[in-house]
Amino acid sequence: MEYTYKFGFIGAGNMGFAIMKGLVRTFEPGQVAFYEKNQKRAEDVAAATGAKAAKSGAILAASSEYVILAVKPQQLRAAAEEIRNGISGRQILISIVPGVTIHDLKGIFGQDCRVVRAMPNTPALVGEGMSGVCYEETLFSEEERETIRRFFESFGKMALVEEKLINAVVCVSGSSPAYVYMFLEALADSGVKYGLSRDLAYEMAAQAVLGSAKMMLETKEHPGRLKDQVCSPGGTTIAAVAALEEHGLRNAVMKGCDACYGKCENIR
Repeated sequence: MEYTYKFGFIGAGNMGFAIMKGLVRTFEPGQVAFYEKNQKRAEDVAAATGAKAAKSGAILAASSEYVILAVKPQQLRAAAEEIRNGISGRQILISIVPGVTIHDLKGIFGQDCRVVRAMPNTPALVGEGMSGVCYEETLFSEEERETIRRFFESFGKMALVEEKLINAVVCVSGSSPAYVYMFLEALADSGVKYGLSRDLAYEMAAQAVLGSAKMMLETKEHPGRLKDQVCSPGGTTIAAVAALEEHGLRNAVMKGCDACYGKCENIR
């Protein structure tokens, strides 16, 4: 069967839009379509990506080879009701809905439905996303697996993980940009406190985080070792590190991840 679109997005919120921005750099915009109920939002997304805004979710689902479920958990039931009849075992359903398992999705869309479950993050918008991805590889052809890889790598990096680890991916990658932005805001506030302009403080803090992350990825060094390289004996950095430890920085981050994981486990 020939499909009108290669990829059809059900939902065009922040995450769906971020993915589409990357996708149209790898695939032709004409291969990508989406359904968004908010007319103004649909117009803005279409203008920014070149993807086509569909008139209904049901029609889009039936017309797309890969159907991307990009809605919030509380919107899933309504979205499923609209598109269920358009989903068959010939297509591939890519779900980025947190807390909803492959088993759950097969229960909704039929046991013959082939599901890819993923957790991307919003840096996809600038081509630096990270996605944890799981699916039963034996159900997919080599060509389909290659398309799945190209899909996720169009907006960043991907890692195949066991489905039982997806909620851990949410903590460490999916939700963590919010924690990083909080850290950046606090870091910049300290610069402003001591006289830097707001814009310069944000730029310096952001570049420091960007450079540090790139250094860790490229050198493959343990973050503790990289931290040690900045901490001169009796110096300014070790004084700051001691104060951060005293005030529980690492414990606060881990407690935040515990809350995130707990929420994932209880989404229904």
